[in-house]
Amino acid sequence: MTVSPAAALTARAQEVSSEIVTDILTLVRHETGSYDLPGLAAGLDLLRELAVHRLGRPDHEQRHPGGECGDTLTLTYTGTGAGHVALVGHYDTVWPTGTLAGWEQPSVESGGRAKLSGPGIFDMKTGLAQGIWALKLARESGAPVPTVTFVFNGDEEIGSLSSRPVIEDVARKVDVTLVLEPTAHGAVKTARKGSGIFKVTATGVEAHAGLAPQDGASAITALSEFVLAAAAVAAPERGTTINTGLISGGTATNVVAGQATASIDIRVSSESEQDRVDAEFAAIKVSDPRVRIHVDHAWNRPPMTLNAASAPLLDLARGVARAQGRDLPDAAVGGASDANFVAALGLPVLCGLGAVGDGAHAQGEYIYPDTAPTQTALIAGLLGRLAQPVHDGATTS
Repeated sequence: MTVSPAAALTARAQEVSSEIVTDILTLVRHETGSYDLPGLAAGLDLLRELAVHRLGRPDHEQRHPGGECGDTLTLTYTGTGAGHVALVGHYDTVWPTGTLAGWEQPSVESGGRAKLSGPGIFDMKTGLAQGIWALKLARESGAPVPTVTFVFNGDEEIGSLSSRPVIEDVARKVDVTLVLEPTAHGAVKTARKGSGIFKVTATGVEAHAGLAPQDGASAITALSEFVLAAAAVAAPERGTTINTGLISGGTATNVVAGQATASIDIRVSSESEQDRVDAEFAAIKVSDPRVRIHVDHAWNRPPMTLNAASAPLLDLARGVARAQGRDLPDAAVGGASDANFVAALGLPVLCGLGAVGDGAHAQGEYIYPDTAPTQTALIAGLLGRLAQPVHDGATTS
């Protein structure tokens, strides 16, 4: 009985599943919080070593200094077939160094399905390991593979402030970008909200809170008014959410606060909503005219939709999945990623090819380790398909 290439690839991924999981845990055990520069540097060294161990030395590599952010590393492996594909993933996590020590593993779910947990395991160190193994398995299959450029960045969780130009430059030079962010319960992500982090600064007038409170103008009171008004700008029915996540101000309890700041997370589904939020934030007034309000309208990522360039790529991925005996749904999600940047350029991109699990940015985030080989095989199969010349559109069966 002849075994199809898709079945052989899936079977091989199952054979090495324990090694894939070992590599995932190796990355998780080294903490890489977004603000820990020494930890990020060591974590990127570890990630590079893992890639070299599994794939050999790259044909080209460059480490792009991140300044106050983690560095970005690009590794290019020349292929044997047509095409050039970027595999993009971030190695930074939201978890500060020291989190791992108190992290508890979840109990086995009812039905006996195992879970693995750890800071960053879902978002998104599993995707990094799966991406490396996908190229390894695609090579081992003997079929042509495209040239692959890995982009590993260490600042995605704080806005990709230094890595965005690198990601956009690579995306312009390749045929397709695949982002190894976690799945949406097994679905790839074809639409993401745009995001902004607005910093609001209130500057008031200090005064003694007991002797002359009337001489003061409280920045904290004014900022509180602003935050409540900002929350009212949200329109969940239109995909717009607003969350004030950080607030600080004042110098002492007996001093009318002279300054206060708030950081506000904003998510939008369209550019029109982005324009509306800008206008409504600019129109907010506070009751005490002595307090000055300054709003830094810092939009970080544009909204992502399934553009015309990406739709054939989704069809291609679904064809690969069908050949491997599974369906591949797609989903729209509220979180933003580096795929937003690529989509905004009108270039083909598919996001959410990484881990299957849940709990991003939450204590107890987890993956289902039994899905690691199937996800790896999907990426490997997609790489193989992308190495073939396109004849009749980007579809396969």
